[in-house]
Amino acid sequence: MSEAASALNCSVLTVSDTRTPQTDTSGDLLASALAEAGHRLVDRQIVKDDIYQIRAVVSRWIAEPEVQVVLITGGTGFSGRDSTPEAIAPLFDKEIIGFGELFRHLSIEQIGSSTVQSRALAGLANKTALFALPGSNNACRTGWDGILKQQLDSRHKPCNFVGLLS
Repeated sequence: MSEAASALNCSVLTVSDTRTPQTDTSGDLLASALAEAGHRLVDRQIVKDDIYQIRAVVSRWIAEPEVQVVLITGGTGFSGRDSTPEAIAPLFDKEIIGFGELFRHLSIEQIGSSTVQSRALAGLANKTALFALPGSNNACRTGWDGILKQQLDSRHKPCNFVGLLS
């Protein structure tokens, strides 16, 4: 009999100037993926692409002992208002440098050289894992299927993030 995966307490943040709860398909995708993997969604929000609004929500979740993982979708590109990396990077105790590198490696097959404009990033803050993905459904699926599904599974070997989050 195989061991059961550890369920993590997760929050999902959509960064967008236009999405609403009815049109937030990337947030829906991430919330569904978490549930399918056996994790618990403890909070979900949408905020405008504003450094201080993003940072306020994420800071609150980092300070909440119950929240172990924060998945962020949107605001990672190069357009004028994309500010997710600037909002969350100062909160990191440690950056997970390989996350952005691996995300861009995986996405090159789908979007070619345009992946160079992705500023996907991740880090640990107060024993909370933060993962920022682009806002498209395809990018969220790539990040989940190619990285997060395994790295948030306590059974994944040789290593995963679960042990670092308690």
